[in-house]
Amino acid sequence: MPYDRASSSEQATRSYYDTADVDAFYDAVWGGEDIHTGIYTHDQESIATASRRTVEQAADKVSGLLTPDSTVLDLGSGYGGATRYLAERFGCRVVALNLSESQNARHRATNAERGLDTLIEVVTGSFHDIPFPDRRFDVVWSQEAFCHSGDRTRLLSEAVRVLKPEGVLVFTDLMAAEDVPERTLRPAVSRLGVDALATPNLYRQTLAGLGLSRTDFDDRSGEILTHYERLTAETSRREDELRRIISPAYIESVLANLPLWVDAAHRGHLRWGIFTGRRA
Repeated sequence: MPYDRASSSEQATRSYYDTADVDAFYDAVWGGEDIHTGIYTHDQESIATASRRTVEQAADKVSGLLTPDSTVLDLGSGYGGATRYLAERFGCRVVALNLSESQNARHRATNAERGLDTLIEVVTGSFHDIPFPDRRFDVVWSQEAFCHSGDRTRLLSEAVRVLKPEGVLVFTDLMAAEDVPERTLRPAVSRLGVDALATPNLYRQTLAGLGLSRTDFDDRSGEILTHYERLTAETSRREDELRRIISPAYIESVLANLPLWVDAAHRGHLRWGIFTGRRA
């Protein structure tokens, strides 16, 4: 039986996010809403505030498409911070597709508490096989989820398939610089359950081949260093507190892994920003 890279990466992603340690870490350090790279106004800004700013600026890029009559698909929706923001800001309907049932349960409960469960549908499933018909959504959205994919061509094909004509794909992702060998970043990315990150050119070329026009990459790679320095500092500062709610082994693994990301950012090996592309 041939090796299925998509299935393998999904198993690794599910086993990572469906753990109490990971859940507690993201809740305590990231704030439990938005778990992705932030856009910072200063190097001591809270991670949660900077992460929410990323949501706001990504939403600005598709604001002309979103009304109460619009529908958004969020791929890899995590705890649902972005879905709630979009539903509250635009009154649009949002479908949140995510592998982790533990995250999805929390997502549904928070939506109900905030009175947003009529606007947001949370679906457990894979972005490699999106369980919706062609041309269903006005916007397909994602934040730092594509880096977990073992088959990004298949993933992007699915994302474009469910876009309406003139619909827009908007996403952020952790990427490698174009000239960095895969082995260079492998120690850092190993915890993601993948062998390598995509590059901006890989995304540009793949999206163009799938028929997206006016593809744009708003390069914010400078934010990566600030973000991982903030994560490292917060985790180190609160280490004793975190060890009371998270296993010591997990905290030790995080404190060993985060400096690898800081070093990669210092060396210019990483890229990050907001991609947009419109379906013709």
